[in-house]
Amino acid sequence: MSSATTFALVRHGQTDWNAAMRIQGRSDIPLNDTGRGQAVAAVGALSPYDWDFLVSSPLSRAAETADLIAEGLGLTVTQRIPSLGERDYGLAEGLGAGAELEALREPGGPTGNGGFRGAETEGDVADRGVGALRMLALDYPGARIIVVSHGTLIRLSLMRVLDRPIPTIANAALTVAQSGPAGWTLDVLNGEVLEPVR
Repeated sequence: MSSATTFALVRHGQTDWNAAMRIQGRSDIPLNDTGRGQAVAAVGALSPYDWDFLVSSPLSRAAETADLIAEGLGLTVTQRIPSLGERDYGLAEGLGAGAELEALREPGGPTGNGGFRGAETEGDVADRGVGALRMLALDYPGARIIVVSHGTLIRLSLMRVLDRPIPTIANAALTVAQSGPAGWTLDVLNGEVLEPVR
């Protein structure tokens, strides 16, 4: 068995707030019918690979996405891991683009987007996400794990371990990363196979 742990990092399917371009964060907004369809469609992207089990954020949109994927692949969701939850956006949650949101904005952070007054920092989000993935790699070396989480958490975690920009993570798109003795590699991003970095 390889000592590298392979992660399929899957953002949950669409919610009504996603469709309306509203910030969700820790608000527990469920999947809509489009999102459920995306979760079922993700099974097709995941099925060419061998996977051992799934874990997910406990927020319902991620948990339901994981359950639908698990059912399609004949696998089990073994854990709901709180540290895989989405960024806490504080007062910005529920808001869309506009003056009210901009009034809360604060500069800084690795993406250059900064944050919002009272929100969890990008650095703290990356710490949580990377910590959860590293713990899984430590507990299950060589395993192939599907992790169903949230766009900002996945993006900031990948930026931290790879030290490179990562674009927005699409709903229910497949991203595959590996953690091994030589560090982290990114093989698939938003469904696109990447050329190896030399």
